[in-house]
Amino acid sequence: MSDTPVGALLVNLGTPRGADYWSVRRYLREFLSDRRVVDLPPLMWRPLLETLVLTVRPLRSARAYRAVWNDERDEGPLKTITRAQAERLAARLSPQGVVVDFAMRYAGPSIGERLHSLCAQGCERIVVLPAYPQYAASTNASVADEAFRVLMTMRAQPALRIAAPFYDDPAYIDALATSARAALAALEFEPEVLVASFHGLPQAQIDRGDPYRRHCETTFELLRTALCLPPERMRLTFQSRFGRAQWTGPYTASLVRELADSGVKRIALLTPGFVADCLETMEEIGVELRHSFLAAGGEKFARLPCLNDSHDGISALESILRRELAGWLG
Repeated sequence: MSDTPVGALLVNLGTPRGADYWSVRRYLREFLSDRRVVDLPPLMWRPLLETLVLTVRPLRSARAYRAVWNDERDEGPLKTITRAQAERLAARLSPQGVVVDFAMRYAGPSIGERLHSLCAQGCERIVVLPAYPQYAASTNASVADEAFRVLMTMRAQPALRIAAPFYDDPAYIDALATSARAALAALEFEPEVLVASFHGLPQAQIDRGDPYRRHCETTFELLRTALCLPPERMRLTFQSRFGRAQWTGPYTASLVRELADSGVKRIALLTPGFVADCLETMEEIGVELRHSFLAAGGEKFARLPCLNDSHDGISALESILRRELAGWLG
């Protein structure tokens, strides 16, 4: 066994460098130019992206980011939480010679910057952990693409592992269930329905073989079983549809309105596809969907937090990392 340290890099999606129009525009251009995210032919997509999407969408997104922005650190909540996760993981793993860091797939800190930093600290073996429980080419594969692009520029390459998705990992499911129970117990009301909302994907990507929906369904069923909820008390949905194409359904916004229309007055919503709260969970779910449900006749709405840097969340990530580090630790 080598005496050199082992690196562990936690990677999440990213956040703009500022909550202003131009910062958000630059971020969206990088994100939406990734062929793993939007796999339309460039000659079709680029003109639309530059003339329409990047003119209109940054205005709305910048307003949303300002509503959840961490003013003290001047950064998005996803970056704050991912840093905290890495720091807490480092406290647990550094005694065994593991150097833990974090990166963002888009904006900064970049995967390249952090991989070079780990190598400079003597790490000859590095595990990259995409912080996406359910595999999608637009997330997990994009992280792997970028990591290996960085390695292509290196003369002395580290040994690199890309951690497997953990959608059915017992430690992750247990952490979700424990967190959900605690959050539900703290509410001042008992929800009639618990909605588990995952980020959506274009149905065309699923049809081409992406396992994402199957992974989401597995996470959902394992969590529902752990919470001992019957099918009518816990519902699976997908959020964040973009454009006119068909996306994975049922859509979260549609179901929330349907529940209110059918007489359901109290609901809670959790997001098992996210290990850290971000714009999507805090603003889209916590603000927009709350307003939609209440406007349609609902009376009580609660958004349950992601695992973030909670004790149970960090324990789950530690368990997953130790599995991926097998054979590399003394």
